[in-house]
Amino acid sequence: MLSTASARGGMDLDALRNEADLVEVRADILGEVDPSWLRCRFGGRLVYCLRSRDRGGRFEGPSDVRRARLLAAAERYDVVDLEADHDLVPELLTRIPAHRRRVSWHGSAVEPGTFHRRFGRMAAAGAALYLLTTAVSRAEQALAPLRFLHDLGRPDVTAFGTGAAGVWSRLLAPWLGAPVVFGGLGGEDPEVPTVAQLVGDYGFPRLRPLDTVNGIVGRSVLGSKSPRAHNAGYRALGIPAVYLPFQVEDFGGFWDEVAESGLAALGIPMRAATVVSPHKEAALATAGTASPAARGCGAANSLVRRGRSWRADTSNSPAISRALAGVDEPVSGRRAAVIGCGGAGRAAALALAGCGAEPVLVNRDRRRGRSVAEMLGLEFVPLDEFRADGYSLLVHATPMTDRAPFLPSELPDDAVVVDMVYAPADTAVSSEARERGLAVVDGWDVLLADAGCQFHLMTGRHIPTEQTRALLQAGRTPRGGDVRSH
Repeated sequence: MLSTASARGGMDLDALRNEADLVEVRADILGEVDPSWLRCRFGGRLVYCLRSRDRGGRFEGPSDVRRARLLAAAERYDVVDLEADHDLVPELLTRIPAHRRRVSWHGSAVEPGTFHRRFGRMAAAGAALYLLTTAVSRAEQALAPLRFLHDLGRPDVTAFGTGAAGVWSRLLAPWLGAPVVFGGLGGEDPEVPTVAQLVGDYGFPRLRPLDTVNGIVGRSVLGSKSPRAHNAGYRALGIPAVYLPFQVEDFGGFWDEVAESGLAALGIPMRAATVVSPHKEAALATAGTASPAARGCGAANSLVRRGRSWRADTSNSPAISRALAGVDEPVSGRRAAVIGCGGAGRAAALALAGCGAEPVLVNRDRRRGRSVAEMLGLEFVPLDEFRADGYSLLVHATPMTDRAPFLPSELPDDAVVVDMVYAPADTAVSSEARERGLAVVDGWDVLLADAGCQFHLMTGRHIPTEQTRALLQAGRTPRGGDVRSH
């Protein structure tokens, strides 16, 4: 989808030649684009779209101006988008033949019946393609367009939920019959995956066999690199599954409506999930059984279906142990500080204790930090009283990237630093520790180890490590500002 001026530079379009069949031009955003310029750079079909403001676009001119622009576009573009609420009028239907129309509807609906009624009126006009989207604020609302697709069973209809909470549905829709999956070129809109993501993270345009949906569930997951790692593993090992990002505020509602029943009704049940902030405690409470590690830290970042219930586990502890194994420094006997007492920090503290280190917990919020430390049986130090010079192993488990929440200059020369945050560039913690010449396990090292542990928990198989490492390295320059912790 061409919708930003930065995507008009040619290079992005050149990359689409072997990856896309259609390029949609959002004329309501870009203005009129010369299609001959596009055809020099892209050999597929061109779709003209003039989205109205009341349908989520920017066009708000009079109807005669709108119709004039659509008719002019019909002379130059292969397909013209006609909005079901504005454009199904004799003047346009007479002069734009059905095989060059895409009829679209963009609204708010949570019931499949609404989609069926809307589509009935759209289909009466006739078109080569139909597009129905609905704005959603909760991930479970995106089930409605997918149920519609599943029930309809037509190869010319695409339907999904829009917004951050609906991204998972646009990615899953092709397996339910949608002939199109939309990707952006510029990457400015985090709610629209880029074409590079569609290809690299999800394997489009090929649709592999699918009998299982897994995914990552959290408040901010659209920039996560976990789908890239897991889906590459599924492809390499021939596992008929897809791993999707579920942006979720209310864990309970999502779990009941989507994970427990909604996906199963579509014939592709969820069998495993990675759970990240702020839902790790809720994940543990949801499970029927739990591993000792998950119970010990009071949080779980993995849920795996076992019969009719779910088993909670945490990959953070074994991931830290695995990542530290790659450092040519002994861990046992070191006095260690873990800064941050969320699920990742708790799991890291337990992992360090299991490796023979002597961890203390450090946190800005004294009451919360002291409570977690008592639960884990560890010493607690308030962050404003913390000095790093007494510790030769430090784990950073807060979301901070632009500055370190402690003074790396205070660390001893033989210290090992583990940074659990991954970002496009080095975080302040990793950068300052490397400048000191200290041994560093950065967030990408932890991500690779964590992905391997998660993959094994979910599938019982081992992810191809070197292939995954290469893919994650290739993804180290995502959309600006993406920051993730484990």
